[in-house]
Amino acid sequence: MILIIDDDIAVRTSLLLLLKSEGYDAEGTPLPGEALNIIKKRNPELVILDLNFSIDTSGKEGLDLLENIKKINPIVPVILITGWGSIELAVKGMKLGANDFVNKPWNNEHLLQSVKTLIDLQDKKAEHRTRKQLDSKYNFQHIIGEDPKMLDILETIGRVAETDASVLVMGESGTGKELIAEAIHQNSLRRNKPFIKVNLGGISTSLFESEMFGHVRGAFTDARFDRVGRFEMANKGTIFLDEIGDLDPGSQVKLLRVLQDRSYEVLGSSRTKSVDVRVVCATNKNLNEMVDDRNFREDLLYRINLITIILPPLRERPKDIPLLVEFFINNLKEIYNRPKLAVSPGAMKWLQSLPLPGNIRQLKNLVERSILVSKKEVLDIDDFRSQLELSPVKKGNLQLPGVGAITLEEMEVEMIKRALEYHKNKVARAAKSLGLTRSALYRRLDKYQIPYDEAED
Repeated sequence: MILIIDDDIAVRTSLLLLLKSEGYDAEGTPLPGEALNIIKKRNPELVILDLNFSIDTSGKEGLDLLENIKKINPIVPVILITGWGSIELAVKGMKLGANDFVNKPWNNEHLLQSVKTLIDLQDKKAEHRTRKQLDSKYNFQHIIGEDPKMLDILETIGRVAETDASVLVMGESGTGKELIAEAIHQNSLRRNKPFIKVNLGGISTSLFESEMFGHVRGAFTDARFDRVGRFEMANKGTIFLDEIGDLDPGSQVKLLRVLQDRSYEVLGSSRTKSVDVRVVCATNKNLNEMVDDRNFREDLLYRINLITIILPPLRERPKDIPLLVEFFINNLKEIYNRPKLAVSPGAMKWLQSLPLPGNIRQLKNLVERSILVSKKEVLDIDDFRSQLELSPVKKGNLQLPGVGAITLEEMEVEMIKRALEYHKNKVARAAKSLGLTRSALYRRLDKYQIPYDEAED
């Protein structure tokens, strides 16, 4: 049974008709006391609560009721209904244990999607399967690992994949966040629909709307053709928003709008488009700290993290390193036509002792470079050691990562970003500090899609 708590009879009636038309057993009440009695006696599957019910519009009565609901049943999912102007109130509700918030006027399809997702998540319990059992039930062929932490993560992916729950994947660079996002999509009911990847760190503020929502011809000076946005490309499928922690505040507001309302306007057009999309986000930043520092919107964080998956660094699961190395070796045997390639037991043990700050990406690069350089069929410690500097290299005040930690291209991108930040987006000064001409820096900014708002020199 779904319980609706709202003093507005029109809202209650509308929601009751909507839910019952979809086959749900639903009941409504305008009274807090009656609502608590129903929760005690009937143990509803889900509660829909309007925070601003009764004469009081501060939301205090709604928040107090939410607290009391959670005291009676801490695990019952709660969806808050609120106006856009009271998003701050909804965030307070999320902190008190609510699971989602929906704006007035709500979109029926979006609300039903949220109801179904939260009820489905309640029904799916962890079973702690072995890797073999997980592989027999789900498609995890591209994810290598048997560490207990990874098995728990795969179990979580399997349970949430068939729902439409928003997922936030967190972890250090190189831990495989994109693979996790793809696994969520491949095991979902949307698997035959598009999976669209977007690197938000590579989209400038000025191009955000055009990239994400599309534009019509003539929308701005260089808009010679209509362009389809990433959300439209992902319709009915999954959109993967990578590096969401790099999104600027203005773009965060625009993203929150489309995630909240599931609608947007194409740049240069006044027509509103609707979108049905599963959202998976990833970041290597601590978004909670960014919220505390006012660099990331708290309401956006609650919108994207119904389920949070934290990937462990490779150093915390060293027993998976031999599995990864064998996987890389088997692939490279075919690529380089060296069927007898192998790694000595001593070298494998040595690889397990490395800190590997670049995680799986660093390990893969290290293995491939060692194979390219060495002519031996069985690689030993010296073959890998020659391709890895364990200590960072210092040059003046600059500390460079060890070889294998990141690629040369990633290093160039990072240095350009640092130069722009140091010189406060003054391109000419940044170019000079990097030993480049201004035009050469512009070419790299375009090549790597590095966002910047140019300041006057």
